[in-house]
Amino acid sequence: MAKYDMALKIARQVGVDQLVAQQIVQATLDGIIEVLATEDRLELRDFGVFEVRVKEARKARNPRTGTQVMVPEHRRIRFKMGKVMGKRVANSTAPASKKTAAPVATGSDSQP
Repeated sequence: MAKYDMALKIARQVGVDQLVAQQIVQATLDGIIEVLATEDRLELRDFGVFEVRVKEARKARNPRTGTQVMVPEHRRIRFKMGKVMGKRVANSTAPASKKTAAPVATGSDSQP
């Protein structure tokens, strides 16, 4: 579901204009971004917790050239779902998206 579809669903559910619902959804997302940009944690009861975590600088290797590179310190956002969301998602009947991997050639499938 896209943000547009969510706003449309909310507009129908609440009985407001679609444009108003889109503005409310966008304002909510902007608010979440603003809090995470200025603070380290945002807790939305029964929904979940967003936390900003700092990943330390580290050495890595370029897989193409094999040269060592430094990856600078950076911030990542971690989301931990709340109990209500966890139960609702676990009991949902919606099909989960499946990532399909490319088939791996085995000795019997490969051609000489």
